[in-house]
Amino acid sequence: MSAFPSGVTLMTTVGSDGEPRGFAASSFCSVSVDPALVLVCIAKTAQCHDAFLHNDQWAIQIAGSAHLDLVNRFAMKGADKFGGGEFVPDHRGVPVLVDAAVLIECEAYERLDGGDHTILLARVIEVDVDDRPALLYFQRGFRHLDQFPMPGGF
Repeated sequence: MSAFPSGVTLMTTVGSDGEPRGFAASSFCSVSVDPALVLVCIAKTAQCHDAFLHNDQWAIQIAGSAHLDLVNRFAMKGADKFGGGEFVPDHRGVPVLVDAAVLIECEAYERLDGGDHTILLARVIEVDVDDRPALLYFQRGFRHLDQFPMPGGF
């Protein structure tokens, strides 16, 4: 799968203790337009797995190229993911990255078994799109979208 470029998402929620929880994922895709559904996969071994099983309020942030340090922090087990001050609670209390390339406010629609992962199917409530270039994950590394030249005429 390393030859398949994908966007980098940060999925966030709040744990039963009221603390922010989240993980970085490249397994994100659109599922349906009506109703508006997206999915993200989380490893069952992830420290925040239980938080996403027990809280139905989630946020999905598509990371911008300026978020490389934050994404690396989210990808490291045991790192203080929310210690940098980049997140603020939204009206539901869910931590959101206000300068994300795309911010998707969502809620649990269904949770499905996916082997060693849980498939989080989410109903989209609201989407905020920014003009920031997105960060990509490709060939086991992060790439800035602006590293790839656009074809002439676009």
